[in-house]
Amino acid sequence: MKPLEPASVPGLMMDVDLNIALLLRRMRAIHHGSRVFSRSASRPGGPSRQTTFGAVLDRSERLAAALARLGVQPGDRVGSLAWNTQEHLEIYYAVMGMGAVLHTANPRLHEDQLAYTIDHARDTVLIVEPGFRSRIEGLRHRLPHLRQVVVIGAADQDLAPGEIGFEDLIAQVREPMAPVDVDERAAAALCYTSGTTGNPKGVLYSHRSIVLHALSMAGHDVFRISERDTVLGLVPLFHALGWGLPFVCGLTGADMVLPGPNLAPEAVAELISEHRVTWAGGVPTVWMDLLRVIHERASGSSPVDSSSLQTIVGGGTAVPEALMRAYAALGIDFVQGWGMTEVFPGATMVTPSAMADTDDGWRARTSAGRISPLYEMRAVAADGAELFRDGNTVGELEIRGPMVAGAYLDSDVGADRFHDGWLRTGDVGTIDANGWVRITDRLKDAIKSGGEWISSLDLESALMAHPSVREAAVVGRPDERWGERPAAFVVTDGTVETDELRDHLTGRVAKWWIPDDFRLVESIPRNSTGKFDKKTLREALENPA
Repeated sequence: MKPLEPASVPGLMMDVDLNIALLLRRMRAIHHGSRVFSRSASRPGGPSRQTTFGAVLDRSERLAAALARLGVQPGDRVGSLAWNTQEHLEIYYAVMGMGAVLHTANPRLHEDQLAYTIDHARDTVLIVEPGFRSRIEGLRHRLPHLRQVVVIGAADQDLAPGEIGFEDLIAQVREPMAPVDVDERAAAALCYTSGTTGNPKGVLYSHRSIVLHALSMAGHDVFRISERDTVLGLVPLFHALGWGLPFVCGLTGADMVLPGPNLAPEAVAELISEHRVTWAGGVPTVWMDLLRVIHERASGSSPVDSSSLQTIVGGGTAVPEALMRAYAALGIDFVQGWGMTEVFPGATMVTPSAMADTDDGWRARTSAGRISPLYEMRAVAADGAELFRDGNTVGELEIRGPMVAGAYLDSDVGADRFHDGWLRTGDVGTIDANGWVRITDRLKDAIKSGGEWISSLDLESALMAHPSVREAAVVGRPDERWGERPAAFVVTDGTVETDELRDHLTGRVAKWWIPDDFRLVESIPRNSTGKFDKKTLREALENPA
């Protein structure tokens, strides 16, 4: 007898769409009392405001109704240009909850790229912090789709023609607009890649992908966030949906701390102490700076109280082992994961069960982690053939799943990133039989010297193990004999001689990996997402000042 096709025997479960409205209704019914603390963008050094998820939802539903009065319909794009504040959280819930699409514009982009993304997204309404008004005024002639600018925290007398105040907009509403049930495959949010090559590319998230990501990340072996946590989200809400934290916290009922624009280490330390933060996420640079402040103030009259902090999740770039060990000495688990705008953060995560203080435990901690639920990954050779999952065979990493982009928005550019139903990540690494991933480099950053590969990430990690090295970035420099040789750009605390750096690397990496060229610099340039801008470093090698 021929087996029945799965579609010919439908299940008898309710057909409920996985959409943002479903998450918001849970927040309203179950977690309305969970707290939201927020620093203001206009007063970044002032005390935090405190409210609840219930109050945030009240205001977001009024904002949704106000946006509908401005003509915003389901599927329309509404842009935000804002920091991590209560208002930005309200914008998240309002726009997605009404069935429109939120484009979180990145204020760190160059003017041309910022204008490109707002125009390409076809934003009809743009909600901005006061500090960004002048930028938008200078770009209005390049934004033909933009009808209305809404300014957060601006008084009536300060508004220009074509602007309306955020609070005035909400105050005009008599009847709030409850979250709307939409098809789970409908677009909900739009983020753009950092645009290191060519224009940024639009990643259009569906409602379904956001809900599934929140469910996946809430697991104990992934973000490990629960109702008992107070979560400090330092990653910008305009970058990869703020790692999905507005939805993970809403789903689990964790309290949420929004820092505003001030990410100086003193401000971060104050927030952790003031709100008894238990979980925090952000790029390694933030945690390097905070660690210095903790050590500097340890013997003074105002030591940093980090006793509540249990877990730090680092992402965006590889976390140096020395940094993780330094926090472990403070009793704080520092874990890392891997992700991309195209796949959400947390596609791989280091799990608690692997974090023993042993050689195997530290090998696990310094990996990218284990593949998270609902994702599949593989390593492939240059011809696209799948490689062995033995933890040793290196290839380009590819990924697929219901939270992975299948194409970029309105663009044929980047079509080569999609291969046989998989997304080519551009990262090079290994996968073992248990799904642990080790990323050895970006495909474009790997250094091939004398026919052999050198991992710039491993070299950077080894350099940052030096007690006086604050940051290190390694790129390939053309070499007539070897094809390429590594060049290291290093930021130090105090005077460090290059011979000392060479001695430090000896025994930590293969001798032929040790760079011939060390550049001691005051700072290393970064791109709009906070990663080392290696394109600029390569240009500095080609065109020395």
